[in-house]
Amino acid sequence: MMVWQLQKAKNQLSELVDLALSEGPQTITRHGRPTVVVIAADEYNRQTKKEKLSSILRDCPAKGWNLTRDKDTGRTIHLD
Repeated sequence: MMVWQLQKAKNQLSELVDLALSEGPQTITRHGRPTVVVIAADEYNRQTKKEKLSSILRDCPAKGWNLTRDKDTGRTIHLD
């Protein structure tokens, strides 16, 4: 991963983007401290993809979970 000073990143944005696409994440620093990372949109989408809760629970490695739906309708309440 290449590290860019903010001013250099501004001046060479096209090169920075090309490197992010071809070589991976590029770090931009401000006052010598890492501030942001530029990554390819495909990589960002892969990392931020939201998964359905049902898929997460189904694929959970925990043993002994009963994830079947209880079809009991519950109790009857009379509102008089």
